[in-house]
Amino acid sequence: MDISVNEVLDCKGLSCPMPIVKTKKAIQGLNEGQILEVQATDKGSTADLKAWAESTGHQYIGTTEDDSVLKHYLRKSKSSELKTEQKHPNKISNEEFSIKLNNNIQIIDVREPAEYAFGHIPNSVSIPFGELENRIDELDKEKETYVICQTGSRSDLASQKLSAKGFSNVINVVPGMSKWKFTTNKNK
Repeated sequence: MDISVNEVLDCKGLSCPMPIVKTKKAIQGLNEGQILEVQATDKGSTADLKAWAESTGHQYIGTTEDDSVLKHYLRKSKSSELKTEQKHPNKISNEEFSIKLNNNIQIIDVREPAEYAFGHIPNSVSIPFGELENRIDELDKEKETYVICQTGSRSDLASQKLSAKGFSNVINVVPGMSKWKFTTNKNK
């Protein structure tokens, strides 16, 4: 799995709490939305980093293992993504959306490529939110369009943008991949 990251943090040989201490400092230096790869050898670092990310509002994307080195991927949350009020009027729950997956619909995943690589809805198209404006011509304006992200915030903004660009039937999937319990595909 080839994942593009903005910074790599070496925590190999360190045990709790040092990977957390170093991660906290490193993520402060990142811009919002950027990806940090934390390399660690402590097996407990997976649970520690997941819990830390959840408690701070940053996103724990996933972990890979390469020659006994754990590579943890975290995304620095944007302030606009933290529990904001959603404004797009058309929403659908994960459960209701899961029933529509076999229909002839357009599914747009607006998360970052690293997030998409760790699990996505089958037949979804990866168009990160920051690329949506430039890639809008790849989409069918007349097709029923479902937009998904991690929590429903980026997809809400993307849904608003698509509607403003003339898409006739755009629906935001809420709460998105953070609570998705149905089939996913992973990039290898």
